[in-house]
Amino acid sequence: MLLTGFDTAAFLRDTWQKKPLLIRGDGAAWRNPCHPDDLAGLAGEDGVEARIVTRTKKTWKLEHGPFKAKRFAHPGKKPWTLLVQAVDQAVPEVAALIEPFRFVPNWRIDDVMVSYATDGGGVGPHFDQYDVFLIQGLGRRRWRVGGRCDATTALLPHDDLRLLAEFTPTDEWVLEPGDMLYVPPGIAHDGVAVGDDCMTYSIGFRAPSRAELVSNWCDHLLDGLADDDRYADPDLAAQANPGEIAPYAIARLHAMVTDALGDRDAFARWFGEYTSAPKNADIDWSPDEQVDPGVLRKALSGGAVLRRNPASRFSFVRSGDGALGESIVLFVDGRSFYCGGEAGVVAEQLCAETCVVIDPGAVHDSALSLIAALIDQGSIAFDD
Repeated sequence: MLLTGFDTAAFLRDTWQKKPLLIRGDGAAWRNPCHPDDLAGLAGEDGVEARIVTRTKKTWKLEHGPFKAKRFAHPGKKPWTLLVQAVDQAVPEVAALIEPFRFVPNWRIDDVMVSYATDGGGVGPHFDQYDVFLIQGLGRRRWRVGGRCDATTALLPHDDLRLLAEFTPTDEWVLEPGDMLYVPPGIAHDGVAVGDDCMTYSIGFRAPSRAELVSNWCDHLLDGLADDDRYADPDLAAQANPGEIAPYAIARLHAMVTDALGDRDAFARWFGEYTSAPKNADIDWSPDEQVDPGVLRKALSGGAVLRRNPASRFSFVRSGDGALGESIVLFVDGRSFYCGGEAGVVAEQLCAETCVVIDPGAVHDSALSLIAALIDQGSIAFDD
């Protein structure tokens, strides 16, 4: 079992975004959640992001999926690695790997990438811009970690892969099934399969760049700005020099920009919708017909279990005085839901748990409307 006896507070205080950490697991208790053949099957589906990295004597070759079955029947003799993104959204057993890491906020969790490698396979020495937990699922992998990298770090010339031009390892471990390695952002690392049938589960976390935030926030604002919202100076007075851009003009122009950019509440609403947008809209749980309120009320009162769609993202912000359940804005799959009272309590519960049993005392009209809307849009469903 992952993170048994794990000291979360100590990890966040001493290790998170500071240094790598090797966590040995219980190999006897570990169960690999995804079979290699199932991973290959996912790599052949449309809409699934899959890559194959092959190591040659002189360089690295990258191929993009989807891949036909015959690609794996005759893979060649050179070391290769298959990487499939967001496997947690298709395989519930892989999604369960995320649960021990819920000490990180929902909006920061990205997905679980799964890799399969033959002996000697890997993706080369590199660094990521985000935190990652690397869980050994099958076989063995040798991990080496090095120093901290940044935008000035030299990279090999390659059109598709960001590989380090120089890599000097400082630590090295061989991971067995159930073992895990945490690597902070910017730390150089390199994993190489030791033997065939090597599977690794990479739990990655979102870390939006300043450029990404500014660009997307500005694009959102631009969509809502009217063309007749323009600079005006009804109090214009003659200037001594018409070539001067006067301080009062600069102040008004600057305010036109910063007043829009600086609306914190509007930014919070935008960010909640932006960061909850589904990564894979193809995993659609929406029913053919809208849920009947009477049937829904009866099912919830009877203790029915609601399960979140693994492709859906749930988060919320508090507004008003911040009292529990009084004023919640829930964000699910790029939409906002304003929740008060019992609906706010249900909203928080849905964000905190993957499977939820609603307290029959909370099944009031507002909570019922929220749950019905989430079922109808495919974000939750009854757990059969």
